[in-house]
Amino acid sequence: MNSLPSRVFETAVNELAKLPGIGRKTALRMALHLLKSRKEDAEAFGMAIIRMHNDIRYCRECGNISDDELCSICGSPKRDKSIVCVVEDIRDVIAIENTGQFNGVYHVLGGIISPMEGIGPDELNIEGLIEKVNSGSLTEIILALPTTIEGDTTNFYIYKKLHSSAIPVTMIARGISIGDELEHTDEVTLGRSIVNRTPYESIIQKKNQ
Repeated sequence: MNSLPSRVFETAVNELAKLPGIGRKTALRMALHLLKSRKEDAEAFGMAIIRMHNDIRYCRECGNISDDELCSICGSPKRDKSIVCVVEDIRDVIAIENTGQFNGVYHVLGGIISPMEGIGPDELNIEGLIEKVNSGSLTEIILALPTTIEGDTTNFYIYKKLHSSAIPVTMIARGISIGDELEHTDEVTLGRSIVNRTPYESIIQKKNQ
């Protein structure tokens, strides 16, 4: 695509094109929309992005995004804090919350084990999960990681780390297709997978048969 008549406008297009799933043509349409919008709206859009970077915090308990030291989930007296659902990232928290089928709390790993990308257990928030288990206040750990090789590897690593704790470790039901990420799963299927979770040990036994 030829260069644009304004360097300022082209810079805006190039920045928008860096967003995931946004090609240059889409970025051009977005930039034109912002250019035609009221100055107040454009400024509000820009300030929202800046405030997001400056003001958003990470919950000290689960790693979810929050405006305060504790996120609204961990800070709610209505949530069962003895049940912890382990997820890859914040997108999965949002996906599971949208189902309305889970009343426990979360533990955000910040990724999954992926040797190809140079991500090992030490790069993830696994030690924080072990500390929660050692506190003696938990009754169940739910593994809700992607149904991929990397997700299964991470599941198994966590299971081996927690195996001696005697706390039940379960996994969401395999109603989710192999290779799917939670955020792309419809709410009904994901909700059923949370409700119909199975003991992780039984899954290991089936694989070994």
